[in-house]
Amino acid sequence: MSRILIIDDDEELCELVSEYLEAEGFESIAVHNGESGLNNALSGEFDIAILDVMLPRMDGFAVLRQLRERSNLPVLMLTARGDDSERIVGLEAGADDYLPKPFNPRELLARLRAILRRTGSGGDGEIGSLEKLQIDDLELSFSSRTAWLDGTELPLTSVEFELLAALSREAGKVVRKEDLSEQVLERKLSPYDRSLDMHISNLRKKLGPRPTDGSERIKTVRSVGYIYTLV
Repeated sequence: MSRILIIDDDEELCELVSEYLEAEGFESIAVHNGESGLNNALSGEFDIAILDVMLPRMDGFAVLRQLRERSNLPVLMLTARGDDSERIVGLEAGADDYLPKPFNPRELLARLRAILRRTGSGGDGEIGSLEKLQIDDLELSFSSRTAWLDGTELPLTSVEFELLAALSREAGKVVRKEDLSEQVLERKLSPYDRSLDMHISNLRKKLGPRPTDGSERIKTVRSVGYIYTLV
C-alpha cells in the first residue's frame, strides 16, 4: 500500500482527499504547515507528497527546494488555477507534476498513479528490458533508476530519469514531444502545458554541456521534439 503525504492548510480539503484516496487503496496522512510537511517528507516513510503552494510557516516552494537538497521523494504540486508562474516555479524547483485547484479527484488519482508507476512505488516501474545503457560519459541503470555522468550520480527526479531514459534509448534520433508526453507524463500533449519543456530544461541543466566541445546533449528540434545527440 502506497503512503501519501498531503501538505495543505485546507483541513476540509485534506479530509476529503484522504477519504477518496483511502477508498482507492492508499494510506494518507495530512499536515497543515510547511515546516511539518518538510519534516514528514524527509522521514522516508512516504512514497509521494501532495504539496500546496500557499502554506503557513514555510511556503510550498521553500519546502520543495529544501526537500530536493536531500531527497528525491516524488512531489505533486497544487497550484492556483491559471497561474502559470506558480507552475513554472514549481517545476523548476523539482516538482514531478502539478495540478491546479480546484481539481477533480479522479484526475488527482490518475496523476498520482502515473508518478508512482514511474518511481516503481505503485506499479511494476519497469522501463524496458535493458539493465544498463551507456552513451559516452553517461550511464543509466534501469533497475535502480539511477544515472551517472562521468562516474558522478545525477540527482534526477522520476520524470527527469524517465525523459533521459526515453531520449537516450533513441540517441541520435528525434523523439516527438507528443510521444514523450504520453510515454513519460502519461497524458496527451496540450498546447498550453509547459510541463514537458520545463522538465527538459531542468534535465539539461543537470547534464550540462559536453566537456569536449561544449555542445548540448539534448537539442530541441523545433515543432517536432527532442534529440539526445551523439558525439
